[in-house]
Amino acid sequence: MIDLHSHSIFSDGELIPSELTRRAAILGYRALAITDHGDFSNLDFIIPRILRVAGDLGAAWGLTVIPGIELTHIPPASIAAAAREARALGARIIVCHGETIVEPVACGTNRAALLSDIDILSHPGLITAEDAALAAERGICLELTTRKGHSLTNGHVARTALAAGALLVVNTDSHAPGDLTSLDMARKIALGAGLSEAEFEQTRRNSEALVARSLL
Repeated sequence: MIDLHSHSIFSDGELIPSELTRRAAILGYRALAITDHGDFSNLDFIIPRILRVAGDLGAAWGLTVIPGIELTHIPPASIAAAAREARALGARIIVCHGETIVEPVACGTNRAALLSDIDILSHPGLITAEDAALAAERGICLELTTRKGHSLTNGHVARTALAAGALLVVNTDSHAPGDLTSLDMARKIALGAGLSEAEFEQTRRNSEALVARSLL
């Protein structure tokens, strides 16, 4: 399992990074990105702390630990600047919190994120065909999520992304120990969203490519 969206106590997760990564390793994870919720108030607090421990934890537990961030509820006009700051601080995976239907995310967030230097647009809700086409053009991955609530639009995201030729990944958006999932469960959720076995395998290759790029 490669999971490029998770949270620790540095935002609203329940676990410190060492326990989060240990639990992921026990479940057989090959890579985990720690992507706590961030905006201009805390980017410089979160990212250096994950950077400080990622390498040592990965070596200790036998998986790749990637320091990242999830840009969350940032005004659309400020997302590009936040992404630039996060990258400058050392974030190797930048996720942007998309327009999920279960939170009051500002309209226009999906489009602004897709015009910024991000890697993944998480749970993008009722994403439009035009925005999915922009994701395809820019090589930004759209997320299918195993997380309750956000996953309500997985079927729409899958259909819209596949029609546009956009890249998909499957992530957990883990906040608690029970949110981490097995590869088999991730597969079932992807198939439930309408992906074929071959399309699910492609999501795994897309995740592998992001991991490889994060290590450059």
